[in-house]
Parts: sequence; C-alpha cells; structure tokens
Amino acid sequence: MTKAYTAESIRVLEGVEGVRKIPAMYIGDTGIKGLHHLVREALDNATDEHLTGHADTINITIHRDNSVTVEDNGRGIPVDIHAEMKKPALEVVMTMLHAGGKFDKKSYKVSGGLHGVGISVVNALSEWLEVIVKRDGHIYKQTFAYGKKASELEVIGDTQETGTRVTFLPDKQIFETLAFQYDLLVNRLRELAFLNAGLEIKILDERTNKEETFLYEGGIKSFVQFLNKNKTPLSLEIFYIKKEKEKIGAEIALQYNNGYLETIFSFANNINTQEGGTHLEGFKTALTRSINNYIAKKKLNGKNNGLGLTGEDVREGLTAVISVKIMEPQFEGQTKTKLGNSEVKGLVDSLVYENLSNFLEEHPNVASLIIQKTLNAAKAREAAKKARELTRRKSALESGNLPGKLADCQEKDPSKCEIFLVEGQSAGGSVKQARSREFQAVLPLKGKILNVEKSRLDKIFANNEISTIIAAIGTGIGEELDINKVRYHKIVILSDSDIDGQHLNTLILTFFYRYMRKLIEAGYIYVGISPLYKVTKGKQHWYLHDDRQLTELLENIGKDGIIIQRYKGLGELNPEQLEETVMQKENRILKQITIEDAMAADEIFTILMGDQVEPRRNFIFEHSSEAKNLDV
Repeated sequence: MTKAYTAESIRVLEGVEGVRKIPAMYIGDTGIKGLHHLVREALDNATDEHLTGHADTINITIHRDNSVTVEDNGRGIPVDIHAEMKKPALEVVMTMLHAGGKFDKKSYKVSGGLHGVGISVVNALSEWLEVIVKRDGHIYKQTFAYGKKASELEVIGDTQETGTRVTFLPDKQIFETLAFQYDLLVNRLRELAFLNAGLEIKILDERTNKEETFLYEGGIKSFVQFLNKNKTPLSLEIFYIKKEKEKIGAEIALQYNNGYLETIFSFANNINTQEGGTHLEGFKTALTRSINNYIAKKKLNGKNNGLGLTGEDVREGLTAVISVKIMEPQFEGQTKTKLGNSEVKGLVDSLVYENLSNFLEEHPNVASLIIQKTLNAAKAREAAKKARELTRRKSALESGNLPGKLADCQEKDPSKCEIFLVEGQSAGGSVKQARSREFQAVLPLKGKILNVEKSRLDKIFANNEISTIIAAIGTGIGEELDINKVRYHKIVILSDSDIDGQHLNTLILTFFYRYMRKLIEAGYIYVGISPLYKVTKGKQHWYLHDDRQLTELLENIGKDGIIIQRYKGLGELNPEQLEETVMQKENRILKQITIEDAMAADEIFTILMGDQVEPRRNFIFEHSSEAKNLDV
C-alpha cells in the first residue's frame, strides 16, 4: 500500500532565488521554447499522478489573455502544515525550488516532473499563478505573484472530488512573447496520451474555440501506427513488448515501412529524450544483433555475399518508440534531453534481443520482408561507399580540394563565416559580386537537388549538388557527422521568392533535417529572405518583403509619383541591390530554422516530400488559405 501523500512527503532543499534573474538555466530560453516549457512542467506533474494510478484525466485550457490552466483528477497537492517549514505544503511546493513529493520515493516511484522544481519555476516566472486543490473533502485556493505568496491558503468550498488545477500567466517582463502556439501544445499532448495508455487529455483554446481530445488504449503501438500513417508499412504486424525488470519498466514498439529513413523516438518517464541516451543505445545494439543472428541462423548470409549488417542497415525504414520508466533517472540538464543511467542500456538490450528474436521466429513472413530490406540497404551502403569516400576527399581541408563552384571566404574562424547556397548559376554569379569576400562564401546550385525523402544513401551521394554541399560544409552526414568540423556557423539558403524557389528551400531543408540535423539544432541553418518589391519615390527607395509592408508604406508616403517594381527572382537584382538587401548584416532578413517539435517536423517532411500523394493533397487543401505571395 502506497504511503499517504501528505505534508511529510515534501522535503525542502533550497529556495527559488535567482530563477527570475537567469530563467534560461531552468527552462532553456525565454522565447517560444521556454514559454511552452512552462506548460510542460505543469503537465509533468499532472501526468505523474496518472503514473501512480491516481489520475485518468487531464484538461488544458488556453485562455484569451494567454494564461493557461492545467487540471488533473489526481490526489491533489498536500495542503496540511509542513512540519519543518511551518507553512502549508502547497505553499512550500509552489515557492521553494527542489521542494516536492518526487524526492520521497514512497509517494512517487516513477516521475517525469520533479514536483516543486518545475512548478516552482513556473510560479517564479509568472505574473500571477492560482492553485485550486480538491482533497480531504474540501476545495482549497491559494494565489501567487512573481513566485511569491499573494494570499493565504483558504477553503472555498466542499467536494468529494480530488485533483489539482493550476492557472498561470507568464511574466511579460521575462518572455519575448506570451502567445502560446496551439499546435505545439497539441503535439505534446498527443505524445503524452500515446505514452500513457488510458489517460484522457483534453485541450481547449478559448482564443479560437479549437478543442481536441486524446485517448489511446493501444499506447505506443498506436504511436507507431500514427507515425507510419503517411508511409507504407512492410506488414501490419507491430513488434511490441512491455516488461519490468530490476524496478525498470521498458515498453517498446516497432514497425518497418518501405521508406529509407529511420524514425525513432525515445522517452524516459514520459520525457522526450531528444538526444537519446542509454535506453536508445541498448535498443540499437539489440536490434542489430538480433537481425544479424537471425540471418546467420537461417544461413542467409550468402544472399549478401557474407556482408554483415550495420546499425544503419537494420534501421532503414524503421519506425520505433522506446519508453522506459525508472525510479531515479539521471538526465543531462534540467531540460532532460539525454538519459544517462548506465544500468538501463543492458536491460533494454537483453529485453529487445530476446523478444525480437522470438518475434522473428514466430512471424517468418514479416521476418523475410525485414531481412530482405536490410540486405538491400547493405548493398546500397556498399554502392555508396565510393561516393562517400570521394565526398570526404573533396571536403578535406588539408588537401585544399573544395568544390570548384565554391567561392570561399578568407576568414578561417567558422564562428565568423557565412555560406550562401544560391539557386541558379546566374544568381550565384551576382551574389559572388555582392558578397564580402572576407567572411561570406557562395555556392551556386544548379537546378533542384535530389528529394532525399524518397532516395537511398547511394543515390544521395551520387547527386552532384548534394555531394557539393556536403564537401563545402565539411562535417560529413548521418551518424558520422562531426559538428566540430563545420566550416560556417551561418549556412544560408538563398532562392527565388517564387514557387520554384520555395520548392528548392523545402528540398534542401529536407536534406538538412534528415542527414545533417545537428546543424539545425546548433542554430546554423538560415533562409535568406529576398525582397519582393522595390518602391521608388523621387530619390528615395524602399525594399519590401511582403504585401503587408507594401500597404503600410503606401499609407505613409502616398501613391503619387511612386514606381513599384515586383521581383520574381534573385536574377532580377543586380549585385548592388543584392548587397544592399540580402548580404549586408544591417539590412538583410535571415530566418533561423529551428526544430520546436521533432515529431511534428518528421510528420510534415513525410507529408510534403514522401511518396504518398493523398496526405499531401489533403495538407494543401487544409492550408491553402494560409498561402502568401503565390506565383500563379
């Protein structure tokens, strides 16, 4: 029987002083990511109540003033007097860092949030926060402002229900924006519902009246089906295990599709470990070992000339979800992106190897499809080996063998260097004339690059434009990518403003996301915004990037005596105009590419660049009203 969750469960480690001075230390940043991290911290606590078996419903509401409510039907945060602090436990949890029930493993055996670490940070970074607690037959309320108590704990009613409702308004003095993005929250809520079978999560956005409910009895099996919904699975069977060993719970599901890319998401205590960790390492090792052993046992090596399969071979076309639950997870940093518990690797390895080996034996038809796919991947890898080696030689700085089309810069410090990937030889020539040779490099691209979403690695390395990009950047790609070898800290995609230019942008971004994702995560990838209009009045002129800017300018300067020129491409700008609009740091507009949600990014690249037409058609119809500056 679980020990009663009372004030005795709350241990105090330290206060919250300094959180408001250095918020990025606790939530990553004060932009969009940090803003949404506040909601995730509150969600962690609500979800942890589900993990203990005390909650089955979570409700999230985005209010019109951008405040947010997170409510669960769990036990309710304790409200009795804390023996050490001589104040209600609720107040201790909300105002003191590292004070919470998660330090008492009798109250929470497994948790993602750290009750009191995350929620007290949310409180500290909020203009105001209100907590309603239902427990012990009463309804309790307490309010806070800027992390400090604003009212005493009071009883405002009676009830037989239990639960906690937290409502907060982020502090506009701290955050760059208070505008919560519905889609970002929805992706996280869907993810949580997949990871917690039977947990119902509802969201309502009062600003737009959008609402959705997520409930998946199939858990991560449903998750894998969702991830593969716009792909073509090799078979309908999904490998699935859920077991507990040595007080560590492991739940794993996988299914192969006919694509060439791997999609693996790993979680620890419901936290998306975007940088992987020991659970992912154990999974990858077991997957490679079990498939190689199956091939050896069935004497299938001859079909592949005895070539052993690598990890890349066996993960081609793989979609998998790995979720572990552990009492004392060791995460790297408060934002929890990598699991470090050494004991998890061996446990996941043994569980996956044993059960996947049995699965392959029990499903020979599925095994045959998987083995054939992995053997084909190995052959393609060998075919790509020569092209890869050629690309490596091209990118070797010590040999000076950089691509002939590259006009490199004089500066050698990557942090000071920029490279512009320019659409077209003609535009590339103009950009070369407009650049600052000291720190700006230019690489013209001839035509469209290969759609890597539908191509194996051998074709990718054989594509001249892609191999040239790889050589110029210098890091290599895939698992061999070494970000310390990057030659430029600003990699700018510069294309025409028309539909063809946007298509090229998407092709290049697909390549970077699938094979050089670390560059995006490091903040090195940008899209240059070229002007759409030039407005001239007398001796004055303005460059404008969209219709809104044009309308505003005309309202200010009037329409008499003006000349409006609309550009369709970079080729219409001479070198002086390019220098003024897209090259000079003072005037240009660069859009930094970031990944706010990996699952959403994976889905959108699959829809836009994958081999299924229907999802792409549906996406175009759904979002057609949002399109701007169409060249039709």
